[in-house]
Amino acid sequence: MKSNPGKVFLVGAGPGDPGLMTCRGLELLKGAEVLVYDHLVDPSLLQYCSPTCELIYVGKEASSHTMSQEEINSLLVDKAREGKVVVRLKGGDPFVFGRGGEEAEHLAREGVAFEVVPGVTSAIAAPAYAGIPVTHRRMSSSVAFITGHEDPTKGGSSLRWEKIAGATDTLVFLMGMKNLGQICSLLASNGLDPETPCAVIQWGTLPKQKVVVGDLSNIVEKVSEKGISAPAVLVVGEVVRVREKINWFERKPLLGLRVLVTRTRRQASKLSSLLKELGAIVVEVPTIEIVPPRDWDQMDRAIDRLGNYDWIIFTSENGVRIFGSRLWERGKDARALNGVKVAAIGASTAQALRELGLRADRVPDEFVAEALAGAFKEEEVRGSRFLLIRAEKAREVLPDALREMGGEVEVVAAYRTRTPDGSSHRLASALQEGIDLVTFTSSSTVVNFAEMSGAEDLPRLLEGVTVACIGPVTANTVRRYGVEPQIVAETYTVQGLVHAITRYYEQRGRNE
Repeated sequence: MKSNPGKVFLVGAGPGDPGLMTCRGLELLKGAEVLVYDHLVDPSLLQYCSPTCELIYVGKEASSHTMSQEEINSLLVDKAREGKVVVRLKGGDPFVFGRGGEEAEHLAREGVAFEVVPGVTSAIAAPAYAGIPVTHRRMSSSVAFITGHEDPTKGGSSLRWEKIAGATDTLVFLMGMKNLGQICSLLASNGLDPETPCAVIQWGTLPKQKVVVGDLSNIVEKVSEKGISAPAVLVVGEVVRVREKINWFERKPLLGLRVLVTRTRRQASKLSSLLKELGAIVVEVPTIEIVPPRDWDQMDRAIDRLGNYDWIIFTSENGVRIFGSRLWERGKDARALNGVKVAAIGASTAQALRELGLRADRVPDEFVAEALAGAFKEEEVRGSRFLLIRAEKAREVLPDALREMGGEVEVVAAYRTRTPDGSSHRLASALQEGIDLVTFTSSSTVVNFAEMSGAEDLPRLLEGVTVACIGPVTANTVRRYGVEPQIVAETYTVQGLVHAITRYYEQRGRNE
């Protein structure tokens, strides 16, 4: 047991979108020794915890409680008394209908140190993502947050409906779906105009967000027609009318689109971030993993005689990164390339070179081997010595073309690709849950995807799924499996791929 006393942090995880988690909250997640978390906490936040952090799920759903509140209170005390740093992660804000006050009282009573870290409450965030400001200078100078979980018809209710109906310009009810009809009826019977605008927001701030707009007299019927259920927020007031003008979130071009990203885990983040920014639900299942070559002999020999080459050519950012790392391990840095020209197959590879302190002398307009080979037609190739840094398995287009032009080419494998462990199971689960679009960023991602899912079944598995490829080489690999890609980027970069995907869906008006 630690000599230092433990401590509990009551942390708000925000309304659902993990990007709305506070900086302080993320900092505490990284240092947590025990994480006690709720049902509405986005699972992606768990990745910030240490691998040694003890994760304890205490989620509560309607008619299904993993632990009672009393058991949760005792758990927090017990873990803190073990000398642990405990993070109690709660959806929204701990003190807005989150029972954080009860937990804080229990900790104080038991003499356990604690801190409270506020979170963005769904009472504000869900309306904001629906284009509804809870206050507005011209129509709402006051707002009330009300629990809808309490049965408004039971004896001894603490809710004074005769006061609530006219207390503020905007009313926001949380956890009120079960009692929606009673809430609307009681508001109307206590003086609120039945035509008062209402909005119900399900899964606010998330790509699967749904919004139904009506008034007190018809919102229950409209919600039933749309199949809206908990978790949802009810907003009542004139501010709901503003939604027609400032409904920004639901206008994102890829909102709710389930996209499968097949890049390596290291490289997926950039593509995933761009897609999420446009509203997509991203499912990452890496189909390739970058691993070192079987031995470093070939690479080390090349590094030891870099001055013998006229050109070094890189065909991927992976090759640049691994070459740079090995160069450093051999006691060298970018100065070892003094006098050697450098070529990159594309913009991403050129950027990776810049991060090593190297500027590419050649970058073709089209980011494929054929274009890079063509770029050397402007050079005096005959008699020039080329070092080609690439993957172990790659097309021979570039070395063959350079040799035909009279160049001497040495090919060095900087890395190999393989299928990541456990990815076949994750891919099967993703396909079973359903995806709208799959992205392929290299021929390797296609080949491994086919091997993992069954090449002969690929046309059937991808039936009804839009296929997007980063360029024509990748697209041709897809076609070899009997599948015709609907999207092929004209600029062969991640940004170009996302642009092509966005344009494809905007042209089809998927959000109309």
